[in-house]
Formats: sequence, structure tokens, C-alpha cells
Amino acid sequence: MSQGREERDAQRRRAALRDLERAGVESDLVFSSAVKRAAERARDHFTAADADSDERIEVWGRRIGRVLSLLAVIALAYYLAVTYL
Repeated sequence: MSQGREERDAQRRRAALRDLERAGVESDLVFSSAVKRAAERARDHFTAADADSDERIEVWGRRIGRVLSLLAVIALAYYLAVTYL
């Protein structure tokens, strides 16, 4: 009787380990795809992919403006950290 119970426990343990492994793989896929999408969106944003490619001045203006805004945010964060921490 205890041997049957041990066999069932072993089967349940193997099934649980298999489910945990599958969940780990799936969560890695979801996380990596989310990071990939975020990186692609940031790249498209800073390269001004949404601008009309025929208007070179507009494209370069957006690129310069977006890079300057990023630098301003970094400088502000640094200033706040130095001042208040």
C-alpha cells in the first residue's frame, strides 16, 4: 500500500517539476520578448522612425531634440541625486 502511495508521490513530483520547468521557459520567453520590444521602440523613437523620411531636416530635428531631452533628464536626475541624497 505504501509503495503505491510512493509511486503516486513520485509521479506528482515529476509532473510538478516538469510544469515548473515549462513555466520558467515560458516566462523567459515573455521577458525577453518584452525587453526586445522595448529596445526596438526606444531605437525607433531616437532614430525618428515616425518622421517623414522625405523631410531630412525634420528627421534630424527630431533626433537632436530627443537626444537633448534624454541628456536633460539624465542631468536632472544627477542633480537631484547629488542635492538630496
